[in-house]
Amino acid sequence: MNAGPIALSCGDPAGIGPELALKAWEQLGESLPFFWIGDPRHLPDGTPIRLIDDPSQTGGVIREGLPVLAHEFMQDCVPGQPSAQNAKGVIEVIKRAVALVQTGQAAAVTTAPISKQVLIDGAGFAYPGHTEFLAALAGVEQVVMMLASPTLKVVPTTIHIPLSEVPEALTPELLLETIKITARDLRHFFGLSHPRIAVAGLNPHAGEGGKIGLEEVTWISDLIAGLPQDEMTVTGPHPADTMFHAAARARYDVAIAMYHDQALIPIKILDFDMGVNVTLGLPFIRTSPDHGTAFDIAGQGIANPTSLIEALKLARKMADAG
Repeated sequence: MNAGPIALSCGDPAGIGPELALKAWEQLGESLPFFWIGDPRHLPDGTPIRLIDDPSQTGGVIREGLPVLAHEFMQDCVPGQPSAQNAKGVIEVIKRAVALVQTGQAAAVTTAPISKQVLIDGAGFAYPGHTEFLAALAGVEQVVMMLASPTLKVVPTTIHIPLSEVPEALTPELLLETIKITARDLRHFFGLSHPRIAVAGLNPHAGEGGKIGLEEVTWISDLIAGLPQDEMTVTGPHPADTMFHAAARARYDVAIAMYHDQALIPIKILDFDMGVNVTLGLPFIRTSPDHGTAFDIAGQGIANPTSLIEALKLARKMADAG
């Protein structure tokens, strides 16, 4: 357990991250201490800012305003108009947040959305997304992206790769490690002593007995059947089109999908606002809202802070459990 505050990275300053940080502070107040890392110029006009030099100062000022650990960027920004010149600052803030949680100064990291294209254009960002970058910072070979809400928890085995590359990337080793990491962290952070895991098939109708693809019959079924069931219950492969209705969801704690959209479409349909992105398998806690930068509405004050608030709450819950 780490009772320290949550570190909230700024994300792309031209997106909705800064205004969501303010809204989260307004709703959570001192009930959930967190501090924002970024350039104070990027916060909405009128934000009650309380500059801090150290995360330990968060609790003393959060009642009065949003605690801010200042990080200077190359330039100011206009909401909705991302600048490649600020890409380096976005990356530096993520690194800084990770360093603070690794040294125990923060209990967890919650990351606001980034634009991968902006980071590529402005800083040669070499990672498919936040998840892979955090894994590199932590020095771990594999992490698991879990999307969690009160309605559904789901994990994509392959993440940010083209659909055409999924069959080759989806190996027995990858699926096995994904299942193991998911089960371990569900036990450790979510209080599920014997997690129930439902695994989707890769092909339509889970291959229809080999008529619509062979992966299910050549190795996925055998892998699942060979798993020890003493600490978890793993079933499948299930047809993905029948896994996400209410009666099916009642039979498992988490669904493991084979590729990105197979996992994310169901949760975004069922519970878009409450969804939280959790990175499992890291040596620290990381959560994120399950949405993007929303440049099209940035600065208009209409962005919904629910997912960010839920991400902060889940980070606090996991830190308390860990």
